[in-house]
Amino acid sequence: MTHDGNQQPGEESPQPPTNPHTNEIRRQQALEAQRRQEERRLRVEEEHLERARRQSILGKVINFIYYLVAALEVLLLIRFILRLSGANVENEFARAIYAISEPFYAPFSTLFISPTWNENRAILDVNVLVGMAVYALLAWLVVRLIQILFSD
Repeated sequence: MTHDGNQQPGEESPQPPTNPHTNEIRRQQALEAQRRQEERRLRVEEEHLERARRQSILGKVINFIYYLVAALEVLLLIRFILRLSGANVENEFARAIYAISEPFYAPFSTLFISPTWNENRAILDVNVLVGMAVYALLAWLVVRLIQILFSD
């Protein structure tokens, strides 16, 4: 700087004196901005966790439906195999399978005439196969409906 107070080219101008009060305000503003950013990040994480929790519950419900239908399918398959092999209807196991599966088999029991052989003991029960296909289709439709209604 020259004696008359003018600045020489290439010289930096002196910084105005810093006000401690202004510095404190800037520091508080920076901390407040940082706090708001952290709150936004936490809200986003909480939303992700809630979405993951809902998806987990939805997955468990869907798996439960598939499990129940798979158990029904196995029961009907055992019934089909027993009838196909001409199992003794007086046997405890065969009677139990027929009794348990009857409510699920009944809607399809007279749909088709099933061919028989071996002196009318072995029966190719097409009605059981139709019932299995229908229950599998219904399970798939129910699961799709649940996914449509409750997925994000």
